Amino acid sequence: MDDQNLKNGNDANAISKEAAEEKMVDDAFLHLLDTYQASRHRKKIDIITKAFNFARQAHKGVRRLSGEPYIMHPIAVAQIACEEMGLGSTSICSALLHDVVEDTDYTVEDIENIFGSKIAQIVDGLTKISGGIFGEHASAQAENFKKLLLMMSDDIRVILIKICDRLHNMRTLASQPPNKQYKIAGETLYIYAPLANRLGLNKIKTELEDLSFKYEHPEEYASIEKKLASTQASRDTLFNLFTTPIRKALDDMGIKYEIKARVKSPYSIWNKMQNKHVSFEEIYDILAVRIIYTPKVRSEEINECFQIYVAINKIYKSHPDRLRDWINHPKANGYQALHVTLMSKQGKWIEVQIRSDRMDEVAEQGFAAHWKYKEGDNEIIDDDSELNNWLSTIKEILDDPQPDAMDFLDTIKLSLFASEIFVFTPKGEIKTMPTGSTALDFAFSIHTYLGSHCIGAKVNHKLVPVSHKLQSGDQVEVLTSKSQTVQPTWVNFVSTAKAKGKIQSILRRASRDIQKKGEDILKQWLDDNSMEMTSTIVNKLCDLHEAEKPDDLLQKIGERTIILGEKDLEELKEKPRKKDIYNGWRRFVPFLGTENKLKEKALFIVGKGFNKKKPVIISEDTIDTYLFPECCHPIPGDDVLGYIDNKNRIEIHKRECKVAAKLKSGYGNRILDAKWDMHGKMFFDATIEIRGIDRKGMLYDVSEVLSKKLDLNIHKITISSEEGIFDGSIELRVHNRDEMKTIMNKLKKVDGLKEIQQIM
Repeated sequence: MDDQNLKNGNDANAISKEAAEEKMVDDAFLHLLDTYQASRHRKKIDIITKAFNFARQAHKGVRRLSGEPYIMHPIAVAQIACEEMGLGSTSICSALLHDVVEDTDYTVEDIENIFGSKIAQIVDGLTKISGGIFGEHASAQAENFKKLLLMMSDDIRVILIKICDRLHNMRTLASQPPNKQYKIAGETLYIYAPLANRLGLNKIKTELEDLSFKYEHPEEYASIEKKLASTQASRDTLFNLFTTPIRKALDDMGIKYEIKARVKSPYSIWNKMQNKHVSFEEIYDILAVRIIYTPKVRSEEINECFQIYVAINKIYKSHPDRLRDWINHPKANGYQALHVTLMSKQGKWIEVQIRSDRMDEVAEQGFAAHWKYKEGDNEIIDDDSELNNWLSTIKEILDDPQPDAMDFLDTIKLSLFASEIFVFTPKGEIKTMPTGSTALDFAFSIHTYLGSHCIGAKVNHKLVPVSHKLQSGDQVEVLTSKSQTVQPTWVNFVSTAKAKGKIQSILRRASRDIQKKGEDILKQWLDDNSMEMTSTIVNKLCDLHEAEKPDDLLQKIGERTIILGEKDLEELKEKPRKKDIYNGWRRFVPFLGTENKLKEKALFIVGKGFNKKKPVIISEDTIDTYLFPECCHPIPGDDVLGYIDNKNRIEIHKRECKVAAKLKSGYGNRILDAKWDMHGKMFFDATIEIRGIDRKGMLYDVSEVLSKKLDLNIHKITISSEEGIFDGSIELRVHNRDEMKTIMNKLKKVDGLKEIQQIM
């Protein structure tokens, strides 16, 4: 009887849990419908409900890692598309159905038969970039990204829904294991955040950055959040004091407006702390003020913006070098506003952003705020020429046959991140170029022929080389010669995606012939010596001749800079010795000083049964079995991750390392969590740079802090002084990151020492 009661109780619990989940799903969908009905789109409730019911049935019984029903994810993606991007019924339906083809037995044809060709086309695009077909292959994400951009030219809603999908995945990232968190967060920061920024989705870009930062550097994120909370009251006081006279002036002018406080995001603060080597307290622009006005006459909104600017300039003095006119010259992503930095009565510089309600909508929702819909098929008409220009540039790069996936990613990122300058043609036409563009970038932006035959330029009627960096307002005339050809060194100084892509494409075409020649020479040499051309042999030859990849080796053989001979033959036939393996990686280890007694150990090799979900533990016993590349020099206390290289060895990188950023986005399936378990027995090399006001006894005071107060062994110290300002670097050995913080905090107390930073 008791067993029967227990069974009945369990059944009742299961039924109540199922009912609760059904209600949760229904409520989420009703919220989506309510949001859609409150929007300005034509109401197509029936097709959205049909898509929801179809997706619900297709995903029935499937759960996410968090434990909730899978259908909650498509609903959340559709909610973001509707509420945060302002998209319509076609996008909402596509978002609800975006995983159906990939995860169930339904096909694109099924979707087309039930929902029509447009929704099917978008779902097909989203399925193709999901990455399932790549499995464990290298650069899967980079290849995915190429597909993503190809889809954009068909229908940009594909990429917008993909960004919505990524945003929801980031919001629910806590349920993933750490190695997946680093992969997804790194990929988000490397690809999706700049992509959202390029499409004008500022709010989403900021959230993606903050969430990535939160998972990659949880302690720093929590620290900044805590400091922002503790300084909230003082910011509120400053905001109220600063805006009171502005409100009065705008009221007197009869302007309809609202004033908002804009607080710098945690990721943006941390980024500035890293790049400028300053503390949280030293960042002056955490608070900014946003004035959003509704123009009395829509056609006069630009004039009204400058009237507000003149009015507030009478109240506060403006910084002459910090006026940014994005009103007359909108950013490439459509952003318009007037930015002015004013000196408050409290002695602090405060940036004020002035923009109309329309400009504010564009700033928050990006290009989505521009879109118009046809009366028949809900087709998007994009009337923004800058986006079309950007897409056409990317299509040109994609048209080049099979560039290396990671090189491609880097090239595209030049376009994603660029801020702009304005330059003029000889006829006075204005062209928008990324900041840092050279005369050669300008030449390629006009035509590939001009770029590939460019020998120089006249900037403001003055002769300059092709590498000359342009400034806003420059007038540029390109000079060409038929005898000029593309030079390999050009890649090093151009800064636009188009120029870099074209140069690499032309160089690749030229090098293919040389590589083919090199391949023929190598095959013949191997045949003559009774060997076959295998990947093992090619990799050994790459190591012997310090070629990064096989293509480089073939290039050098084809150019005759490498002549294969007896020495190569001996090395290929000789078995590798343990000592060779050790010496091959020892130079990468940043902690092999006289204080460290390391035994010679073989490197750890990842085998078949290796569990990627478990963290790699770095201890005194294991540290010399991992690789420490020269790019970032992590020390105990740094946030680190592991990466399985092409030879199944494990590299250790700082999570914010630029090399690691590429690895996370291109080779995410090889990323591992890594944790320190060190006990202060080993020393690590560290360099501190110092700068300040020179005075008598400065060097003595610095060395006294390090030697006497902290009892440190200074490895090397260099100081130079010029016109009362000194610069110096101190090389020392420390146990961990906390010790570095203590040293830097002590040095900050030295009189006259103004800037202290650790060099990676």
